[in-house]
Amino acid sequence: MPVKNLRTLVGLAAALILAVPATASAITVEVARACEAAVAKAFPPRQIGNPAAGSAKGTAKDQREYFKKCVANNGKVDDAPAEAKDSKPAK
Repeated sequence: MPVKNLRTLVGLAAALILAVPATASAITVEVARACEAAVAKAFPPRQIGNPAAGSAKGTAKDQREYFKKCVANNGKVDDAPAEAKDSKPAK
């Protein structure tokens, strides 16, 4: 009796695994490089010992969202993030 239940369970598990659609796809190297460059431009990294380099624009979450948006647009980002758009107030 237990062997039959085990076979049924394994069969059901296999059917469920095969029924799940594989929707995840990897991004290309070109898209990843373009998006990484866009993130570095929008959120310049700080350099130790150089107070003029980089800024405290945005958080790590903002950077991740910007990268995801870039990947979703296939490596093209038309606008800068809200924190990086205007670093100086308009006169």
